[in-house]
Amino acid sequence: MSFSIGGVGGVGVDLVEVARVRVMLAEKGSHVFDRLLTPGEAAYCRSKSDPAESVAVRLAAKEAVYKALQGSAAARGIGWRDIEVVRAEDGRPEVALSGLAAERAREMGITRFYVSLSHTHEAAVAVAVASGGPPA
Repeated sequence: MSFSIGGVGGVGVDLVEVARVRVMLAEKGSHVFDRLLTPGEAAYCRSKSDPAESVAVRLAAKEAVYKALQGSAAARGIGWRDIEVVRAEDGRPEVALSGLAAERAREMGITRFYVSLSHTHEAAVAVAVASGGPPA
């Protein structure tokens, strides 16, 4: 079920434990980057001294956006790489959608996502607010 309140078409939030991502990276290595992240996200995370924190916050963001896009059976097929966290010129995070995620956003009338990301050495959190709402 989707809703529209003052142009808000959906909201999602997610929390990821950084230690869990460290274990994933230690056990599965580059498979995590290849399966869950876009090439641009993977390159960004690998450039960091502690890639686990950057991977964790991106996974939290992807899950938050995924939650904001729910409301149809087709939406459950959205893949990890259908949602990409990118950086605006001023450094703030933005979301680029492709595949089923982009299709679902169009269906919902979503024109933009506002995302807020934060992380420590222990946890990463993301909030995603979809702007636009269902078409009239």
